[in-house]
Amino acid sequence: MTVSFECITRTTLPKGELFDRARSIDAHKDSMARSREQAVAGVRTGLMSLGEDVTWRAWHFGVPLRMTSRITAMEVPDFFVDEQVRGPFRRFRHRHEFTEDAVGTVMVDRIEFEAPFGPLGRLAEKLVLARYLRNLIETRNRFLAAHPVPEH
Repeated sequence: MTVSFECITRTTLPKGELFDRARSIDAHKDSMARSREQAVAGVRTGLMSLGEDVTWRAWHFGVPLRMTSRITAMEVPDFFVDEQVRGPFRRFRHRHEFTEDAVGTVMVDRIEFEAPFGPLGRLAEKLVLARYLRNLIETRNRFLAAHPVPEH
Protein backbone atom coordinates (compact mmCIF):
# COMPACT_ATOMS: atom_id res chain seq x y z
CA MET A 1 0.00 0.00 0.00
CA THR A 2 1.32 3.43 -0.90
CA VAL A 3 1.55 5.93 1.93
CA SER A 4 1.82 9.62 1.08
CA PHE A 5 2.15 12.90 2.92
CA GLU A 6 3.38 16.43 2.30
CA CYS A 7 5.42 18.95 4.27
CA ILE A 8 5.22 22.70 3.65
CA THR A 9 8.11 25.01 4.56
CA ARG A 10 8.04 28.79 4.24
CA THR A 11 11.19 30.91 4.28
CA THR A 12 12.45 34.34 3.29
CA LEU A 13 15.18 32.75 1.17
CA PRO A 14 15.07 33.34 -2.58
CA LYS A 15 13.58 30.45 -4.55
CA GLY A 16 16.80 29.60 -6.43
CA GLU A 17 18.85 29.51 -3.24
CA LEU A 18 16.41 27.17 -1.49
CA PHE A 19 16.24 24.97 -4.61
CA ASP A 20 20.05 24.59 -4.50
CA ARG A 21 20.07 23.93 -0.75
CA ALA A 22 17.48 21.17 -1.23
CA ARG A 23 19.66 19.35 -3.78
CA SER A 24 22.93 19.89 -1.90
CA ILE A 25 24.60 16.68 -0.73
CA ASP A 26 26.54 18.65 1.89
CA ALA A 27 23.47 20.38 3.34
CA HIS A 28 21.58 17.08 3.44
CA LYS A 29 24.44 15.37 5.24
CA ASP A 30 24.70 18.19 7.79
CA SER A 31 20.93 18.31 8.35
CA MET A 32 20.88 14.56 9.01
CA ALA A 33 23.91 14.43 11.34
CA ARG A 34 21.75 12.80 14.01
CA SER A 35 21.29 9.69 11.84
CA ARG A 36 24.94 9.84 10.71
CA GLU A 37 24.01 10.00 7.01
CA GLN A 38 26.99 9.88 4.68
CA ALA A 39 27.13 9.90 0.89
CA VAL A 40 29.17 6.78 0.10
CA ALA A 41 28.73 6.39 -3.69
CA GLY A 42 27.62 8.41 -6.69
CA VAL A 43 27.55 12.17 -6.14
CA ARG A 44 29.25 12.65 -2.76
CA THR A 45 29.46 16.45 -2.51
CA GLY A 46 27.98 19.51 -4.19
CA LEU A 47 24.67 19.75 -6.02
CA MET A 48 22.71 16.86 -7.56
CA SER A 49 21.59 17.18 -11.18
CA LEU A 50 19.12 15.35 -13.38
CA GLY A 51 20.00 11.67 -13.83
CA GLU A 52 22.57 11.57 -11.02
CA ASP A 53 22.61 9.02 -8.19
CA VAL A 54 23.72 9.18 -4.57
CA THR A 55 24.02 6.27 -2.16
CA TRP A 56 23.42 7.18 1.46
CA ARG A 57 24.53 5.17 4.46
CA ALA A 58 22.67 6.02 7.68
CA TRP A 59 21.38 4.66 10.95
CA HIS A 60 17.61 4.60 11.45
CA PHE A 61 15.80 2.73 14.21
CA GLY A 62 19.24 1.57 15.39
CA VAL A 63 19.86 -0.26 12.10
CA PRO A 64 22.46 0.63 9.44
CA LEU A 65 20.76 1.22 6.08
CA ARG A 66 21.84 2.04 2.53
CA MET A 67 19.65 3.76 -0.01
CA THR A 68 20.49 4.82 -3.54
CA SER A 69 18.39 7.64 -4.98
CA ARG A 70 18.33 9.15 -8.47
CA ILE A 71 17.11 12.56 -9.62
CA THR A 72 14.48 11.44 -12.16
CA ALA A 73 12.92 14.81 -13.05
CA MET A 74 14.04 18.41 -12.67
CA GLU A 75 12.95 21.84 -13.79
CA VAL A 76 15.29 24.47 -12.34
CA PRO A 77 14.28 26.20 -10.01
CA ASP A 78 10.67 24.96 -9.79
CA PHE A 79 10.92 21.28 -8.81
CA PHE A 80 12.91 18.09 -8.77
CA VAL A 81 12.08 14.47 -8.00
CA ASP A 82 14.30 11.88 -6.37
CA GLU A 83 13.39 8.20 -6.33
CA GLN A 84 14.92 5.18 -4.66
CA VAL A 85 16.63 2.85 -7.13
CA ARG A 86 18.02 0.53 -4.42
CA GLY A 87 17.28 0.39 -0.75
CA PRO A 88 14.99 -0.54 2.09
CA PHE A 89 11.68 0.55 0.56
CA ARG A 90 9.58 -1.28 -1.99
CA ARG A 91 9.11 2.19 -3.51
CA PHE A 92 10.12 5.71 -2.44
CA ARG A 93 9.46 8.94 -4.35
CA HIS A 94 10.12 12.49 -3.13
CA ARG A 95 8.94 15.50 -5.15
CA HIS A 96 10.37 18.88 -4.08
CA GLU A 97 8.37 21.91 -5.34
CA PHE A 98 9.33 25.59 -4.99
CA THR A 99 7.11 28.65 -5.45
CA GLU A 100 7.51 32.29 -4.53
CA ASP A 101 5.06 34.29 -2.47
CA ALA A 102 5.04 37.83 -1.05
CA VAL A 103 7.37 36.86 1.83
CA GLY A 104 9.86 34.56 0.10
CA THR A 105 9.68 30.92 -0.94
CA VAL A 106 7.33 28.04 -0.22
CA MET A 107 8.83 24.56 -0.47
CA VAL A 108 6.43 21.63 -0.66
CA ASP A 109 7.76 18.11 -0.21
CA ARG A 110 5.47 15.35 -1.48
CA ILE A 111 6.51 11.91 -0.26
CA GLU A 112 5.13 8.57 -1.49
CA PHE A 113 6.48 5.26 -0.24
CA GLU A 114 5.78 1.59 0.19
CA ALA A 115 7.64 -0.32 2.87
CA PRO A 116 8.74 -3.93 2.31
CA PHE A 117 6.17 -5.25 4.79
CA GLY A 118 3.28 -7.66 4.28
CA PRO A 119 -0.31 -6.88 5.31
CA LEU A 120 0.56 -6.75 9.03
CA GLY A 121 3.20 -4.11 8.30
CA ARG A 122 0.75 -1.68 6.70
CA LEU A 123 -0.15 -0.37 10.12
CA ALA A 124 3.56 0.19 10.81
CA GLU A 125 3.84 2.07 7.50
CA LYS A 126 1.16 4.56 8.49
CA LEU A 127 1.75 4.85 12.22
CA VAL A 128 5.51 4.52 12.55
CA LEU A 129 7.31 5.03 9.22
CA ALA A 130 5.16 7.90 7.95
CA ARG A 131 5.54 9.78 11.24
CA TYR A 132 9.29 9.07 11.34
CA LEU A 133 9.82 10.18 7.72
CA ARG A 134 7.72 13.32 8.20
CA ASN A 135 9.87 14.24 11.20
CA LEU A 136 13.06 13.68 9.15
CA ILE A 137 11.80 15.88 6.29
CA GLU A 138 10.64 18.63 8.66
CA THR A 139 13.97 18.57 10.53
CA ARG A 140 15.86 18.77 7.24
CA ASN A 141 13.68 21.62 5.98
CA ARG A 142 14.14 23.68 9.15
CA PHE A 143 17.89 23.26 8.67
CA LEU A 144 17.75 24.25 4.98
CA ALA A 145 15.66 27.34 5.74
CA ALA A 146 17.97 28.49 8.54
CA HIS A 147 21.53 27.58 7.59
CA PRO A 148 23.80 28.57 4.72
CA VAL A 149 24.90 25.80 2.38
CA PRO A 150 28.09 24.36 3.87
CA GLU A 151 31.33 24.57 1.92
CA HIS A 152 32.90 21.09 2.01
